[in-house]
Amino acid sequence: MKILCVCGLGQGSSLILRMNVENVLRGMGVQADVEHTDVSSASSTKADYIVTNRELAESLTNASAKIIIVNNYFDVAEIKKALKENLS
Repeated sequence: MKILCVCGLGQGSSLILRMNVENVLRGMGVQADVEHTDVSSASSTKADYIVTNRELAESLTNASAKIIIVNNYFDVAEIKKALKENLS
């Protein structure tokens, strides 16, 4: 399974989101290839899931991946809830 963590520029916040997603998945016992990228690259990158915020998700209309919405990239509890709801 491949998961993209997406922010506007693909630098700071998507990297933090990626680290939090990896930690949550590890705790869930789920194996995944997790990468971080910018919103414009995400549309053309093959992935199973994209984790991003609602605003950026609206611009990912061409993405074939299932989009998982999180509002706060730093809120591990919110990330865990969103992943559990969408990966099961």
